[in-house]
Amino acid sequence: MAAGRGRGDASGSDHRTELLPRGYRIGPYEVAEPIGTGGWSTVYAGRLPDRLPGDGAGTGGVALKVLPTAGLAPRQARGVADAARREVELGRRVGHPRLVRLLDSVVIADPDLRFLDGAIVLVMERAECSLRDLFRERVTEGDAVRLLTGICEGLAHLHGSGWVHSDLKPENILLDSDGSPKLSDFGLATELTGTAGTHGYAPPMGTLDYLPPERWQAPLGDHGVKVRPSSDIWALGILVHEMFASGASPFHGATPMARGAAVQEYASGRARLRIDGALPPFWRDLVADCLAPTHTDRAGHTAESLLERIAARSPSPRPVRRFRGPRALLVTAAVCAMATTVWSHTVGAVPGAGGEPPGRIRVFNADSDCQDLASRSRQCSLGLAINPLLPYTADNVVPTRVWQGAVLGVECRLAQGIPIIDESDARSTEWYRVRLPVGSSRSSAWLPAVRTVDRPRVPDCPHPEPVR
Repeated sequence: MAAGRGRGDASGSDHRTELLPRGYRIGPYEVAEPIGTGGWSTVYAGRLPDRLPGDGAGTGGVALKVLPTAGLAPRQARGVADAARREVELGRRVGHPRLVRLLDSVVIADPDLRFLDGAIVLVMERAECSLRDLFRERVTEGDAVRLLTGICEGLAHLHGSGWVHSDLKPENILLDSDGSPKLSDFGLATELTGTAGTHGYAPPMGTLDYLPPERWQAPLGDHGVKVRPSSDIWALGILVHEMFASGASPFHGATPMARGAAVQEYASGRARLRIDGALPPFWRDLVADCLAPTHTDRAGHTAESLLERIAARSPSPRPVRRFRGPRALLVTAAVCAMATTVWSHTVGAVPGAGGEPPGRIRVFNADSDCQDLASRSRQCSLGLAINPLLPYTADNVVPTRVWQGAVLGVECRLAQGIPIIDESDARSTEWYRVRLPVGSSRSSAWLPAVRTVDRPRVPDCPHPEPVR
């Protein structure tokens, strides 16, 4: 995937590097054509020339994001280094199929090219295009559901991991060859470090057209300006409007500053929100919620809640392949996070307790390394959720574990639980309530539909009670 196409940031800076010659070597990577240039970086297509086709890396195609530091004032150079550090840190700690993967980082040492000496290079996955490229043509509602489901999945994971993107815009949503979206360009990403992880502090930078009203008046403290997840929700609202309105913002003006003034007029109550008539009613309501004028008004509209609203419009909740990128982590992360826990039970064939269940279901593990029926490796054990409406994490899993081939009694099916992606990149919101063996701490638990290839005919489940 290509890195983002440049920020057009609020700092007003426009440091550009000279273009690198084709064939220039950066570590093991060879520079090809430039992909795009932004305020602080230039992105090139790159490849591993010594990589053989079919050895597990395809053609070796990557994106090389070059951030030069030569000729910058010390404060500017620190800003570039900090941006690179944030991208590396986030890439190391917050992996997800909906986030562009950072593959490597290199510092160039080349005294013969003074403009390049000391430049920081981030090596990333390569993309086909950005979301902005789609705005030249009409985006259908089906395409919008698919794209925005993926965008909200990435955003929900980012926020759930304690980070704010801080520069969400169509140029920073990149599309795979099959059209699957991934969030990119984390140079302004901000870790939530405030009380209870409610906010963080970022440099006073960003793309003007996507800044929420509070950012236009935010005081600049010693640590920067205050940033919250709700600022990404505002940017998402602008993005959704542009998707249906051929790239047009709901805030009119000839320049970003003029549109910013329109944002402040709206936030102060002196102007109404003008949503383009091209948006269908569902999307008009969603955009209005995302563009609520204050942080407090937007706080209830989280990436997870928006994901649920958008995913509910999908014509089919059955598992589908959305991308061909790196292994999905929603399920595997939960498994790995719980691997060191001492499990009190294991499950083979589960007898019905309190009456025979309506159906049976066989557990399937999409990880090819875990499909040996004789294997009982902890790394291959799968968790059963306590509540399918809550994040599938270690504190939402029963002690009982299952492995490939386990047969479970199944009581009912829930069509719209929290979305889960397995190791083969299949995605589903379906869950099954399954029976646990006598002596377990609970009588039942929930199995994601991506963990079975069976589709038993069982009744629909009542809506689960929230866990207190």
